[in-house]
Amino acid sequence: MNPADFFVPSFLAAVNESTTDSFRKIMVEPIPGVFTFEMLQPQFCDWFLFEVENFERWIHETKFKIMRPNTMKKFGAVLDDFGMETMLDKFMKDFISPLSKVFFAEVGGCSLDAHHGYVVEYGVDRDTELGFHVDDSEVTLNVCIGIEFSGRDLFFKGVRCDNHVNSTTLPNETVASM
Repeated sequence: MNPADFFVPSFLAAVNESTTDSFRKIMVEPIPGVFTFEMLQPQFCDWFLFEVENFERWIHETKFKIMRPNTMKKFGAVLDDFGMETMLDKFMKDFISPLSKVFFAEVGGCSLDAHHGYVVEYGVDRDTELGFHVDDSEVTLNVCIGIEFSGRDLFFKGVRCDNHVNSTTLPNETVASM
């Protein structure tokens, strides 16, 4: 597999250098610790959506029961369940770990060893929102892939340790919409 088939050149260049400066050249940091950047080639996104739609169609036609991404979602699929585990392992090791080592070393970014990749589907007859929650991860990567949609807002309300996962947001914690 050729990484250039999957990733935009600026992302590949930043990963190849794997320095704070190389990553910062392609990123915007709207609030501390939250980064936005271009990563995936449009043709890869098209292929990916095609594969997800085929899997969902097969599930519907065969009435096959699958595990959904989490307890908050009725629509969506875990990527490992339809053959993408090896791809996600390589993605995490070769492309996300270099970035997480630079920006998230203090919270386990140097030792990523597992992933929970999934897609969710939002729509009128689908899931309509994902309420406030805390991800159980050292690093979270949200990738917005879609054809046409609106309302892609994400809100971040600080970082929580195990003892304070359900505590209220403090005044000094930043809340942002992406």
